[in-house]
Amino acid sequence: ATSTMCKHVLNAQVSIRAPCCKKWFDCPECHKEQEDHPLMRSYEMIFACKKCKKCFRKDIRSFEDADEYCPRCDNHFIIPAKMPQKQLVVELEGSADMIRDPREKQKHGTAAAAMTMPASGANVATPPPRDDDFDDDDGLLLAE
Repeated sequence: ATSTMCKHVLNAQVSIRAPCCKKWFDCPECHKEQEDHPLMRSYEMIFACKKCKKCFRKDIRSFEDADEYCPRCDNHFIIPAKMPQKQLVVELEGSADMIRDPREKQKHGTAAAAMTMPASGANVATPPPRDDDFDDDDGLLLAE
């Protein structure tokens, strides 16, 4: 079986032997990334259970509900895949005293601020100051 954890399916319960190169992979994407040839399709699949480390064969043309379990240890290996979620997290350390704008201090309190941005890279913009936020004489922001 493979020695590294699959980064595509986080809860893979079996490894699958590729019929083309006779190597073990946790998912088709792992084969695609590691090999220079396409994955050969086959009706007979050879699995290695990650719980009991035993190998077994299944014919996918006659796959039944009972075939979702390892025949040796009864580990349920056909389960919904847990896929990694892309997320960008920005953490700001320090106290609210580091924030100079008094309105921001009120929003964040005294705890460290943390902001999560969507993985799409969309910018979360802060609205510009309103005209009445400025002192007419010197153009500086007014403290509230």
